[in-house]
Amino acid sequence: MLGKNEMEDYEKSGDLNTFVGKGSVVEGVVKVQSSLRIDGRLKGQITSTESMVIGQQGEIEGEARVKNAVVGGRFKGKIFATGKVTLEAKSTFYGELKTSKLVIHEGAVFEGVCSMSDDGKQLLAEGAAAPGKLSLGERAVAARQQEAQSR
Repeated sequence: MLGKNEMEDYEKSGDLNTFVGKGSVVEGVVKVQSSLRIDGRLKGQITSTESMVIGQQGEIEGEARVKNAVVGGRFKGKIFATGKVTLEAKSTFYGELKTSKLVIHEGAVFEGVCSMSDDGKQLLAEGAAAPGKLSLGERAVAARQQEAQSR
């Protein structure tokens, strides 16, 4: 059991306190008060007040609303980030991305659409509008998938 001092360490903003390990599968809504790392599979919605890190073996399908994101594995869906998104060299991203800053390393795959603004909070508000409708990014990915299947 954690003592008082250890609990204080976990409550500090920016600490990595949530981990989905390799081989784990999680479905549903995940809300985290600081940062999280995913090395397993997650399908659903993620909300984090700090950073989301997807390891090289990690896979996410769904929607993430975070401050910063580092994608080292595979992401399919939507990321809304008020800070910075980094796609590492062997990562794959399919979908819609709204952020203030974007870094794409050589070797990363990006297929979809990206909207950028100095005001990341405005992008988050835009992303929350019109639930249930296909976004521009989702339509672009679906069109590419249909085109590939027809070949």
